Amino acid sequence: MEILIVEDEAEIAQLIQLYLEKEGFSCRVCRDGINALQMFQDQKPDLIILDLMIPGLDGLEVCARIRQKPGTKDPYILMLTAKGEEIDRIIGLSTGADDYMLKPFSPKELVARVRALLRRSMRQGGQSQAYRTQHFVIDVDQRLAQRCLDSDQLEPLDLTTLEFDLLATFMSYPGRVWNRTQLIDKLWGSNFFGDERVVDTHIARLRKKIEPDPANPTFVKTVIGVGYKFEDAAH
Repeated sequence: MEILIVEDEAEIAQLIQLYLEKEGFSCRVCRDGINALQMFQDQKPDLIILDLMIPGLDGLEVCARIRQKPGTKDPYILMLTAKGEEIDRIIGLSTGADDYMLKPFSPKELVARVRALLRRSMRQGGQSQAYRTQHFVIDVDQRLAQRCLDSDQLEPLDLTTLEFDLLATFMSYPGRVWNRTQLIDKLWGSNFFGDERVVDTHIARLRKKIEPDPANPTFVKTVIGVGYKFEDAAH
């Protein structure tokens, strides 16, 4: 697994690199947002550890630009910040970060969070599953999601890794109501450390890509006081 560490404080970057490489990960380090985007394009890392306050482009802007770039490899993003305000967590997650850690942090906890994020992609190995409903087709093995058009043609959906996993989970159990804890356990595993509201953020992002009217969803519906469910007629 390739990890890109974007951190302008040399001692912190070296500490993160030391602990991750001891665990068998391959790491590269850069110190600013411009180089981070270039290394993302060149290296295609599996996961990016991204500091919020970096020179050039800040972490929020780097995260947003990475999520806007379509591609076959959509990395997990773990954001680091010395800020502890609630609004910073919400902004960080809304730009597409998968998890969030406050400085100072325990290197061992950081390694645990990295493993929890990457475990999701490793668990996909060996599966050969496809789901189809009236409006969607998803192939878990090929990591391919498509929308069914009126002309019986299929249109590819440009989903992030998390959005794909959410849609696959929903389509595997149509009509089932999922609460946040169940979705986190399904997608992140039992070692998730972050804010449960990250689920709401990624649900909103998925809706923007699959719903005719995201404000009044047809497919991914909110069950007030409980969670979410997926409704679409069987094909």
